[in-house]
Amino acid sequence: MSTAYQPVPDALASSWFALDPLWEGGETVVQGGLPHDQLAPAWQMLLLGDGSPTRHLHLLTRERTEVDVVDMSPVGMNPDGAPHILRAVPGPRLRRQVWLRTASGQRLAYATSWWEASHVDEYLQNRSLPIWASLARLRTELYRDVQGLHYGHSEPLEDAFGEQGPFWGRHYLFWHHGKPLTLIYEVFSPYLTRYLGPMQA
Repeated sequence: MSTAYQPVPDALASSWFALDPLWEGGETVVQGGLPHDQLAPAWQMLLLGDGSPTRHLHLLTRERTEVDVVDMSPVGMNPDGAPHILRAVPGPRLRRQVWLRTASGQRLAYATSWWEASHVDEYLQNRSLPIWASLARLRTELYRDVQGLHYGHSEPLEDAFGEQGPFWGRHYLFWHHGKPLTLIYEVFSPYLTRYLGPMQA
């Protein structure tokens, strides 16, 4: 799986692309799902399911899902504007930002993750691989615990995806051996309507 590490401007290295929310939902919404006129069933399966998004994207597009790592920055104990559940991840922390794209170059998703800095090398031995691929190689047993949904705008993501917002995103914890391993915040491109259909039924 070919990947690239790309230098980023100082502005990106010191921040990440959180959505400016129009709506957000917590664990109650995650457990019960949403009305289909708010979020179509196929999109709910992507956002609320506990499977690997890189695997889902591969199945949808029939192309390898590749990763462009654009930032790995130490953030210490700074809350970093992340969802409050970040406090469950031990610090000091390191923040990783990536684009998930097809092998032909179409960006499909953006993800930011926060890791305990002292353990990141243990779990991301090849930092350019998708997280799931890295952890699967280690035969790491994981539980993906979706904590919240986000629906909102982001001008940087509109530019990066080449798609108009608003966008759907989510955040979740990976648990390993009963302890939180990492917090991940993902936003998906509306380009995926080509495969999943409209976002609202």
